[in-house]
Amino acid sequence: MQNAKITVLGIGNILLQDEGFGVRVIERLGQRFTFSSDVQLLDGGTLGMELMRFLAGTEKLILVDAISGNQVPGTQYDFRNDQVKAYFKDKVSMHELGIQDVLAVLDVLEKPIENIVVLGVQPQSLELGLELTPLIAEQLATIENKIIAQLAEWQVAAVQKEEA
Repeated sequence: MQNAKITVLGIGNILLQDEGFGVRVIERLGQRFTFSSDVQLLDGGTLGMELMRFLAGTEKLILVDAISGNQVPGTQYDFRNDQVKAYFKDKVSMHELGIQDVLAVLDVLEKPIENIVVLGVQPQSLELGLELTPLIAEQLATIENKIIAQLAEWQVAAVQKEEA
């Protein structure tokens, strides 16, 4: 039996500090781990509806983003399957082309994604800047660990790269 295709998608605008959290997580995963060919690491940036062509065939999705949930900066979010649509129905992602658009894409795919996990963090700053704030940068390792654990639950191993 062939393994399901899995996409780990980071979305956000790296020009607005913490808004780029999802993209920074994907960059970190790509630098630190290798995955089987069934796993696609995808920097979705602010593509919105353009993501549709990259998600075709995906059966399991982990989406990482900065999430405006009106919580204390640094608060982590973890939503799964039905919780995802219920929570984000009336909420807005940190950028125009975020979780709302990705969910819309998933709804129009010929074969909807069976398993969806959304991991995120409440941003501290959306000012112009290429670096995450220290508080949000501290969340990278925890979210990375959650992704690795979710992949393991889906029977996919992440192999840590040796440091040069």
